Amino acid sequence: MESLADGGRALELGIGTGRIALPLAQRGVPVHGIDLSQAMVDQLRAKPGTEAIGVTVGDFATTKVGGTFSVAYLVYNTIMNLTTQAEQVACFRNAAEHLEPEGCFVIEVLIPELRRLPAGQKVVPYRVSSTGWAFDVYDVATQAPTSNYISVVDGHGEYRSIPFRYVWPSELDLMAQIAGLRLRERWDGWTREPFTSESRQHVSVWEKPADWSPE
Repeated sequence: MESLADGGRALELGIGTGRIALPLAQRGVPVHGIDLSQAMVDQLRAKPGTEAIGVTVGDFATTKVGGTFSVAYLVYNTIMNLTTQAEQVACFRNAAEHLEPEGCFVIEVLIPELRRLPAGQKVVPYRVSSTGWAFDVYDVATQAPTSNYISVVDGHGEYRSIPFRYVWPSELDLMAQIAGLRLRERWDGWTREPFTSESRQHVSVWEKPADWSPE
């Protein structure tokens, strides 16, 4: 991310507790973040070294902040927290409006597991222990999976379900095109290995053309 910032400012969409922003700022990159959760921002502010990181509380799909940025980024599947296609499109437009000419928008996100599911199966377990279970349930008609968590501790059970919207690389490219961005690079991960048909995630970089103009 530091190389993509190229000496300029970075905008993190969904900054959370600063897992990415803090080490980036420590490397000398000016970082501003947007996050909907005040509780997450409070955890960020409790960490040493975050004084220089600017934070705006709001929906990262639509919230505007001052200035422009060399890079905007959205990592760790956070694009899927926007649970409608319209919200995801709005996020691309918002990122584009904040970028300097030739600035980059970077997304890290998984490839949906659908191609690996046996015919008719919609449930994907990914964590099983003596005290809990975690599994995803896919709805292919709406691209709206849920991540489900069950825990049992001292005879007391808890269940919670979190909605997402999965999105394919080609759909992200179309969203970028709608926002006036163009694909520059796509990797299998942060080590920049080639993206292939066997990749289970991707890091994609879209660039804002020098002649970009809002619709």
